[in-house]
Amino acid sequence: MASKWRKAKVALGLNLCYYVPKPIDDDESPSSGERLSDAALLSRPAPAPSWSSFRLSRSSSRSRSAEKTCSICLAAMKPGEGHAIFTAECTHSFHFQCITSNVKHGNQICPVCRAAWKEIPLQSPNLDPGPGRPRISPPGWPAQNNAVMTVIRRLPPSPRNSSRHAAPIFQATEPAVFDDDESLGHDEVAQKSVSDVDSNSTAIIDIKTYPEVSSVPQSKSCDDFTVLVHLKAAINNSLQNRSGHEEIPYVSRTPRTPVDLVTVLDISGSMAGTKLALLKRAMGFVIQNLSPRDRLSVIAFSSTARRLFPLRRMSESGRQQALLAVNSLVANGGTNIAEGLRKGAKVMEERRERNPVASIILLSDGQDTYTVNGTGGNQTEPNYQLLLPLSIQGSNRPGFQIPVHAFGFGADHDASSMHSISEISGGTFSFIETEAAIQDAFAQCIGGLLSVVVQDLLVEIECIHPSTHLQSVQAGSYPNQMMDNRRSGVIHVGHLYADEERDFLLVVNVPEESSADQTPLLNVKCSFKDPFTKEMLMIEAQEVKIGRPENPTSQEVRSIEVDRQRNRLQAAEAMSQARASAERGDLGDAITILENCRNVLMRTISAQSQDRLCVALDAELKEMQERMASRHVYEASGRAFILSGLSSHSWQRATARGDSTDSSSLIQAYQTPSMVEMLTRSQATLVSSPAARRLARPVWPLASPRPR
Repeated sequence: MASKWRKAKVALGLNLCYYVPKPIDDDESPSSGERLSDAALLSRPAPAPSWSSFRLSRSSSRSRSAEKTCSICLAAMKPGEGHAIFTAECTHSFHFQCITSNVKHGNQICPVCRAAWKEIPLQSPNLDPGPGRPRISPPGWPAQNNAVMTVIRRLPPSPRNSSRHAAPIFQATEPAVFDDDESLGHDEVAQKSVSDVDSNSTAIIDIKTYPEVSSVPQSKSCDDFTVLVHLKAAINNSLQNRSGHEEIPYVSRTPRTPVDLVTVLDISGSMAGTKLALLKRAMGFVIQNLSPRDRLSVIAFSSTARRLFPLRRMSESGRQQALLAVNSLVANGGTNIAEGLRKGAKVMEERRERNPVASIILLSDGQDTYTVNGTGGNQTEPNYQLLLPLSIQGSNRPGFQIPVHAFGFGADHDASSMHSISEISGGTFSFIETEAAIQDAFAQCIGGLLSVVVQDLLVEIECIHPSTHLQSVQAGSYPNQMMDNRRSGVIHVGHLYADEERDFLLVVNVPEESSADQTPLLNVKCSFKDPFTKEMLMIEAQEVKIGRPENPTSQEVRSIEVDRQRNRLQAAEAMSQARASAERGDLGDAITILENCRNVLMRTISAQSQDRLCVALDAELKEMQERMASRHVYEASGRAFILSGLSSHSWQRATARGDSTDSSSLIQAYQTPSMVEMLTRSQATLVSSPAARRLARPVWPLASPRPR
């Protein structure tokens, strides 16, 4: 009793309504099949609140009477504006469109007071009377063609005898070993059989090579001749043709491997309010778009970390319980990123069964206040490796094991630490500048994770001509090595998403030739695992050869494909150098580095042919200059913007940058069709809540005047 009175006093002090839902007695519990009438109940009166509710909320009623806001879309609820309003049994009100969308995603508790509802609003599935028949509006409704009916459904009581996976989500104490992951359930949802998938490796990987010029005179030798290796993970055309339905979503008709996903979410005190509300909405989107073959576990961290639930298949019951767990989160405490990642890694390490693809998503809006001291700048760079458990640092093999896709949120997060975490583990770093972009950023990421079609990809290079040697392998962040004799080398690529591309530059020497018409330079082949057949496959490109004319008759045409990738690597190098200057406090030098790179790019053959990637690189470098207009602007957004750009270019994978995932054509250059489709789904869910889009507000002031 004393505890409830303390909560009541806190609620009175904060002008909040504190609601204690009445427990459901056994004799009052409706049967599982009980439903109310499907008639329109827009005018249905809300249950009368108890005297205690009136007593607790009286002090705040006057302040709320002037203008109520919907706690879901955060827009005003004013009578006469054409929006129906639903009042729940706990007396809180919402827009009908917002609350029905919320309920559709499994949220059966009040978003404001967390009271469990007995009755929930639903949209009628039988609204359309059929072709040629008039649509009849319910009594009292305006005559509109797009009017929607809502009905109330009474929720069944919670089952008394449930399995361990239907047990309460929140555990008072966590087990010592996280081996309580839910079975993969291969007997219920079988993986695609070998007969369903064309095992021809050419249908999975396409490999091409491009020498920078097609021929070199016999009398000439080169020490820095460049060859481009281009890889693309192709979609199996036989599967698409077999479906015969182009209207089927791209992700649905693309064969993929199931995923084990762990999300590590910051719920420190700085996440309170709109940030946490939009994070919950974004997690709801992720949960709804995982299939029953995928498994999810959620780690929430502030001063400490806890596992909300073990790895669980996202079946209908799994989704409902995951949504309840996420919606119960409350923001408070400090920021202990290391502990959150330790729990996430523990889930991955100790699982009894394993899906073929595994990833961790990390989101934080602050700086770790427990493990890493110092913030960079003129100080010695902190050891960010301390934040990442050894098991997911990729030290067990040349490539990486469990990638952490890190999302830095807002102006106060530690972009350097988040970028380091992702880089060490083999993941990407995204910068979410505004609250409204959280869901889109998550959607783009899982759009890729849910479309893995190639695993453990290894590129092998071997020199053919006895006088040819590898000078360098330019592969960005991908681990690579040359053998001691420099006659061969390898690049560890890892997983590829459907339709994803990779480009690597190999620099070799070309010897003089006395009489040969051609010089064979390289053999390039790829080995990888087919995730559906579990077979290791091999594909070999055509031999890389160049012509050796004795007397060249015209100017040799250079490859625009090679030039384009040189520009990408040169721009990434300029970004890295500019960031180093900015960290030393020399913003003027950083801007000059970026400006010089832009000038060089504009003189290349790619720029002269209006190549899309070159144009986008110039636009990105220009925006980085703007975000270095002052120390304040750089600290607020410039550092994070540059680091997310470096992550994108080094891994050749789309990241969220700034206040949107599609703010430039450069970002679209790395997006795959499955990412685009998932983004489209995400943006469609926000159409009914335009207020969420209005929340977007940049945290960095526009610079004036703008740099050239």
